[in-house]
Amino acid sequence: MLKVLFTAAESAPFYKTGGLGDVTYALPKAIKKQGVDIRVAIPFYEKKFPAKYLPKVKDLTHFTLEMDGRPVYVGLKTIKLGDVTYYLIDNRQYFDRDGLYGYWDDGGRFGYFQMAVIEMLQVIEWIPDVIHANDWHTAFIPVLLKEKYGWIKPYQQIKTQLTIHNLQFQGWFPPSTLATVFGIGREGFNDDGFGQDGSINWLKGGINYADLVSTVSPSYAKEIQTPAFGEHLDGTLRKQSGKLVGILNGVDSEVYNPATDQSLAYKYDAKNLAGKAKDKKALQDEMHLPKRTDPLFAMVSRLTRQKGADLLVDALENFLVQNNVQVVVLGTGDQDLEEDLSSLQDRFPGQLAVRIDFDEGLAQRIYAGADYFMMPSAFEPSGLAQMMAMRYGTLPIVHETGGLRDSVLAYNAETGAGDGFSFWDYNAGVLTNILRMAKSVYADQPKVYAKLQQHAMVKDFDWHHSAAEYLKGYQRILGKA
Repeated sequence: MLKVLFTAAESAPFYKTGGLGDVTYALPKAIKKQGVDIRVAIPFYEKKFPAKYLPKVKDLTHFTLEMDGRPVYVGLKTIKLGDVTYYLIDNRQYFDRDGLYGYWDDGGRFGYFQMAVIEMLQVIEWIPDVIHANDWHTAFIPVLLKEKYGWIKPYQQIKTQLTIHNLQFQGWFPPSTLATVFGIGREGFNDDGFGQDGSINWLKGGINYADLVSTVSPSYAKEIQTPAFGEHLDGTLRKQSGKLVGILNGVDSEVYNPATDQSLAYKYDAKNLAGKAKDKKALQDEMHLPKRTDPLFAMVSRLTRQKGADLLVDALENFLVQNNVQVVVLGTGDQDLEEDLSSLQDRFPGQLAVRIDFDEGLAQRIYAGADYFMMPSAFEPSGLAQMMAMRYGTLPIVHETGGLRDSVLAYNAETGAGDGFSFWDYNAGVLTNILRMAKSVYADQPKVYAKLQQHAMVKDFDWHHSAAEYLKGYQRILGKA
């Protein structure tokens, strides 16, 4: 049986800050169903770990590893969720914090984590065929397997895959950490290894050292090889393009299902949408909006420029003045954008409701109660929210980039094809025009809207499609494809 260790800095349902947490939970579960012995290694953030799962956590063992000439404790715990075993790396000095990231010692924290993951394998006497690393927090594992642990015979056969969920975050650290954190020399500290502009770049090291590099949509895999999206690694990615693939993320169809979702007051499916109309009224109540039949547009997102929150603010200025519509926004992010949206809410009471918060239950009620879901991202590696919205019969309005382009088929008025709306030129005027077009279809062409809604709801984004592609990748690097 093929053995895979999947490792990342976060995983739902324990903790997540974004899409990485969703993927770390859903993808291994789907790969397991393909007949793979896949296990997951994540840090044990004790303060963030949900109390309801603590009784299921078992202490497995403990050992020490060496950092900067001193022994450092590694506690190894385990928990099983469904069919998937999770290994939890425990060290209070590094992981007993109020947050997951953003600390001055993140280089030490995640350097320690990566070494603990590798050294754990000999302790538990389970050597995987493939280690699947994710984003910068674990991207140095392929480097370490060669530069630090290459002398250990069982490790020499391990192949590595690195998935890039967002190229913007790369893990830059001073060269001194090679010695103080990892205890390795400077052999790979160059442009073909992990050196960049006088610093260590963990993600670059992973790209150069891994056997396979994947990202989370086919379009994003192409985009990141260009200067516009490449975040100064486009040259490296073009050089390594022979081992770069794009695999679109999926959606957990068990979790995101309007027929069974416990967050919803009223359940429904594609064959009977009566519950969706009731969920819209319930959402209007919850967000203190008048119960009107106008189209309800929504955005659930980090309120950042990457997510297009600034573009939306500019577009809403004109859109809300000229149209009988309602808009709901849920999220937190940049303070100036939070303030801009809040001031718009004051100007358009009864039309715009803004909740500066993140509430997963409310997010799912928004997916269900809205008519349109807006994702005007400047760039979007994969995007999950647009697929979740489609599962709930809420039509996405997206910027044609990355995974948004790969998952949403724009409405074609001539053929009637499509399951959403999209725009190409990234400016507020174009977004406003698309919002008006979507409003017109909802208000004036209800049969067209209903047809697009059906297209969206029956579109299959289940993770088993993605899992099959990842399995092909594992087989490819093991020479079994």
